[in-house]
Amino acid sequence: MGKPTGFLEWPRLLAPRRPVAERLRDWREVEGHEDDAMARQQAGRCMDCGVPFCMQGCPLGNPIPDFNDRVWRDRWEDAWRRLSATNNFPEFTGRLCPAPCEAACVLALDDAAVTIEHIEKELAERAWREGWVGPEPARARTGARVAVVGSGPAGLAAAQQLARAGHAVTVLEADDRPGGLLRYGIPDFKMEKAVIDRRLGQLAAEGVVIRCGVRVGVDPTWDRVNADHDAVIIAIGARVGRDLDVPGRELAGVVMAMDYLEEQNRVVAGDPVTPRWDARGKQVIILGGGDTGSDCLGTALRQGAAGVHQIEIMPAPPPVRGEDNPWPAWPLVFRTSSSQEEGGERDFALRTVRLEGEAGKLPALVAERLAGPAGRAARSPAELVATGEEVRLPCDQLVLAMGFTGPDTRALASQLGVALDRRGNVAASEPGWTTNVPGVFACGDARRGQSLIVWAIAEGRETARAVDAWLRGGPSWLPARGLDQPFEKR
Repeated sequence: MGKPTGFLEWPRLLAPRRPVAERLRDWREVEGHEDDAMARQQAGRCMDCGVPFCMQGCPLGNPIPDFNDRVWRDRWEDAWRRLSATNNFPEFTGRLCPAPCEAACVLALDDAAVTIEHIEKELAERAWREGWVGPEPARARTGARVAVVGSGPAGLAAAQQLARAGHAVTVLEADDRPGGLLRYGIPDFKMEKAVIDRRLGQLAAEGVVIRCGVRVGVDPTWDRVNADHDAVIIAIGARVGRDLDVPGRELAGVVMAMDYLEEQNRVVAGDPVTPRWDARGKQVIILGGGDTGSDCLGTALRQGAAGVHQIEIMPAPPPVRGEDNPWPAWPLVFRTSSSQEEGGERDFALRTVRLEGEAGKLPALVAERLAGPAGRAARSPAELVATGEEVRLPCDQLVLAMGFTGPDTRALASQLGVALDRRGNVAASEPGWTTNVPGVFACGDARRGQSLIVWAIAEGRETARAVDAWLRGGPSWLPARGLDQPFEKR
């Protein structure tokens, strides 16, 4: 906890953001930094709640009351040691996690949760400034060789943990730079890529070898990788985007969200890219109201789009929790992202029925208005019915940001014989994280489907623990979730 009466004395204060007019002119991070006094005050709001539901809400089991208390007492380095013991990359989660810990905070009963996510970020940033973050190489090597396929947060977390346990770890990444969706799916205005690069330096100093441009499944094949290593971890993410099956899909001007975001991230990185999807002067529609759609919105606004319209198939959520959505469950309420603060229009309960074309190009999208069941909020698109109202929207460029259907497992299944679950994800046991192929493990989005960065890191850590135990033929040397808590599926 922090100050016993802190939550009564101080209101919840959100992290400062740069002015909209300023941030739309560049690609720098939107969110600013708190000074130490403000961070201490916000940490001091952590109350003596008795049962820290925040820790149960966090897939990593971070010791949130412990580091809040230490920040409040100005014991920053001690707070950092507590946080970094359970989270390999708090500067990532502090920027990108939707904070299920805050949703489970007891103070969230009246919408005034402790600002856990931002405290985590400030704590990590101070640790880097003060030099508290450094390599933690293993004291002894085991001689075992592990391949981690994929360099997103799950793969990097697993690789770091296994290297610290003394194993020789090689990360194989298909892209030209490591980071997975952190690198090419997250815009710089949410997380600048130097944040990734400094962590990669730490991993390299700990002995992790990262090889980029390696397309496992093509060269080398999956079975070759398995034969050359004592264990293999599949951490390829779930990057197959959900497509749109309507007349006119083939028209020029339709782009998948990840292709759109990757292109702009490469432009920002200074790569010699000829942009195909620059939105300058265009009327842009984004299908999808989630984080990816929001990232596309912020990108289109910065590119100078003439107008941006973000559409979601579900009706708008209520402004406050409904009776069927009690605390500490995740609150299904209306939210406004930093990109949605910056401009554009939002619309809800619209389903695309066709795309209109002229000379092979896209001038308009036609959608039908939907309605949910009477008396309660709809829980899925299957509960929605058409009202008969049709809406025609001008559109020069359509961005499909409707989520992901799972990992690309075609080569993996054929070459290695790994079993898939009913949704097409890699089937791996929990908590063993083992596939049907001995010595082959899976974690993160490749195993659970599209999910949160905090889940990816949590599963990467737990998979590393399972691999370590398998290689040793006994108990793992690595810590369990939240230091000593059981890992539970939610």
